[in-house]
Amino acid sequence: MKERPILKNKIYLYLTEFFAGMSVMAVELGASRLLAPYFSSSQIVWTIIIGTIMIAMAMGNIYGGKSADKNPNPDKLYGRIIIAAVWIAMIPVVGRYLIIGISAVLIFSVSNSFLIIAAFAACMIIFVFPLFLLGTVTPSLVKYSVDSLDDNGKTVGYLNAFNTIGSIIGTFVPTFVSIPTVGTSITFLIFAGILLLLSVVYFLSSKVPMKKIKKLPMGIVLFIICCAVGHGNQFAFWEKNLTYEGESVYNYLQVSENENQVILSTNVLFGVQSIYMKAEGLSGLYYDYAMAAPMMAGIHEKQKTDILILGMGTGTYATQCKRYFENVDIEGVEIDEKITKLSKEYFAFPDDVKVITYDGRAFLNATSKKYDVIMLDAYQDITIPFQMSSLEFFTMVKEHLNEDGVMVVNMNMRSSKKGSINDYLADTICRVFGSVYTVDVNNSTNRELFASNNPKMLNIYENNLSKERNEELADMMKDVYNDLEPYKPGKYLLTDDKAPVEMLGMKEIDDIIQDEVKRYQNIYDKEGFKGLLEQVL
Repeated sequence: MKERPILKNKIYLYLTEFFAGMSVMAVELGASRLLAPYFSSSQIVWTIIIGTIMIAMAMGNIYGGKSADKNPNPDKLYGRIIIAAVWIAMIPVVGRYLIIGISAVLIFSVSNSFLIIAAFAACMIIFVFPLFLLGTVTPSLVKYSVDSLDDNGKTVGYLNAFNTIGSIIGTFVPTFVSIPTVGTSITFLIFAGILLLLSVVYFLSSKVPMKKIKKLPMGIVLFIICCAVGHGNQFAFWEKNLTYEGESVYNYLQVSENENQVILSTNVLFGVQSIYMKAEGLSGLYYDYAMAAPMMAGIHEKQKTDILILGMGTGTYATQCKRYFENVDIEGVEIDEKITKLSKEYFAFPDDVKVITYDGRAFLNATSKKYDVIMLDAYQDITIPFQMSSLEFFTMVKEHLNEDGVMVVNMNMRSSKKGSINDYLADTICRVFGSVYTVDVNNSTNRELFASNNPKMLNIYENNLSKERNEELADMMKDVYNDLEPYKPGKYLLTDDKAPVEMLGMKEIDDIIQDEVKRYQNIYDKEGFKGLLEQVL
């Protein structure tokens, strides 16, 4: 092993281990945020991220150990750290383009489990190599730091402790500090810079001739370029003139608008979360349909109707209810405080509606209040919270409804195939509520489900329709009434113990994707890539 004075200072070796462990966890959390706008942040995607990173670290441990035994040259280790740092710094620059490119290739060659395969391929291509290099740190440092068999156990223990402590800090800092404050891109750059600095200190203190460490100046130059180019990239880089783009603790957030509407998206590839129509009228969107729930609860027969919205989002449902009903007291629960702030800035959120920043189920656990209407609007694409889809959860909702209260659930990704996620949800709801009706929202994939234990729910609805003085709303509510269908329960059930909502949602997304690209696949099969490009462009 070549003599390097800095290696005699074990504190520096421990710091190398510390920052390597911190960077691995920071990259893992950054990976989840980079992938989420394209593949969701479901348990499936997290499993893929963790699995691929464990593969990378295991391979790095093996290679690092063999390399240290064969050629115990610390210059090689810190050279690998430079390469890892530059690679991580390049992720904000090229990562999004690679994800879209991988998806574009796979979407025409994979018929099932597209999101799983695409997410796995993206992880393998983007993240495995730098983490493989960081995986070589521990076995290499063991080789350089163990002086004798008398203290090898102590030294290895300290190395592992510093790695673990670094991993702990690397878990909390990106989640609660860097990503919400400066974003995912700069988070990658920060930790790439830390790794690069480690190598700079090592090589400069070791006085290694510059001609032998060409990687260092090249790495510094590339890092500076990445900082200049990659600090402000958009997730939806093809979108122009976005009103707002940012990140919160929970979500990637994107606000866009045109003359007629304002849109909030938390997922680049699969639609939008909220739409606010600037014109004060009915939009024909799902939240208009959901206004049938206050009618079913007898809003025109009560002095006040208490409405709770779980998954307030930007408050479009609250806004419509406030516009058309005078005697409503609305409160909402939204886990993402930044969405609530955006709703007040861009979505004309009513000032007199109270919003609690909390998880919907946790809120029900913490309150004893009962409501006339509970609106559940917490499902978006594949990211359906399992704890808000189970038998136990819907039982809790029932316990927070008045005797004639109504629950309305906004379900998207409706499918005609048996065994869909909506079948599971509706069948589970039927185990709790005696009267369940559904209506499909025109020109969308949404389905509204109304549930109550009041057998006279439709009679109340009909009576309140006759009392509605707003002709526009009355006509809309009549259409909903005419399209309502009683739901016939099946055998499916979701419980706290078993609620495979991610797999069910993934199946629906696969079906939606295949339907959307079928036309393009036919063009590709007949005319090849050239014909496809001509059609797209």
